[in-house]
Amino acid sequence: MSAEIDLLLDRRRLKRRLQFWRVATVLALVAAGLLALGRSGVPLWPGAGAHVAVLRVDGIITADAARDEAVARLADDRSVKALIVAVDSPGGSVAGGEALHDAIARVAAKKPVVAVMGPLAASAAYMISVPAARIFAREATLTGSIGVLLQAGEISGLLRKIGITSETIVSGPLKDQPSLTAPLTPEGRAVMQDIVDNLYGQFVAMVAAGRHMSVKAVQALADGRPYTGQQALKLGLIDAIGGMRSARAWLARTKGVPESLPARAVAGPGFAERAFGGGLGGLLNIFLSQRVNLDGAWAIWQPAEQLR
Repeated sequence: MSAEIDLLLDRRRLKRRLQFWRVATVLALVAAGLLALGRSGVPLWPGAGAHVAVLRVDGIITADAARDEAVARLADDRSVKALIVAVDSPGGSVAGGEALHDAIARVAAKKPVVAVMGPLAASAAYMISVPAARIFAREATLTGSIGVLLQAGEISGLLRKIGITSETIVSGPLKDQPSLTAPLTPEGRAVMQDIVDNLYGQFVAMVAAGRHMSVKAVQALADGRPYTGQQALKLGLIDAIGGMRSARAWLARTKGVPESLPARAVAGPGFAERAFGGGLGGLLNIFLSQRVNLDGAWAIWQPAEQLR
């Protein structure tokens, strides 16, 4: 009986030793692999190693604190040698555009930033492009559309037709302006116009600072109309015609950022989050909300065809 117990104990000891050496071997192989990758210049984890960060801004721009913080952190990330902002957007909320503009400007204060416009980079999408040291666009890109709008649905006429009335108790005459169930009063319209004018002035100031233009020069261009890339180049709203290759070549030529450096995407929200958590919800807010907040004011290109 004693011999059998000793045999079992010996087997357990052998199994423990075998497991130890197996784990040690795996760890040694992993360490050797990581060392080899490090010596070869391949980054050991996403974002490691010198690279060019690429921020893709697609669709409606809305407030996104996680995105803005991720962009702002690039300013202090030594592995990021430059930032390319690739834009294809009709614009979005004023608050969302302002926050992303400021995050990009923080990066631009410390390292090269280039904006590359796709088919559409209008309104708030142009706003987030102006901190860049160089803006590239295609000749057929639609950009500009510098301006602000504030919309609210109003269905009092429909309610009257179907026999529905609405009663609103307010603490002051402007508390329910605008309202879904009543037209704007003259006083309410004046207040809303003042808000829009103030936000418009902020937008113009951002463009003037980013493009090194006078406020008066920007105001002359900022009547809400879009411009093609070709027109924008002549007006000084962009710097050159080109795309991603042109941006990399310019960074290499003027900023010493080699074209051989890998490009890595800045993490952002997924399509579903943008569409259902931000973009569509924001657009619905334009027409259905009974309140106005800062994120309810929009810097977005809205051609007449979209409103029919």
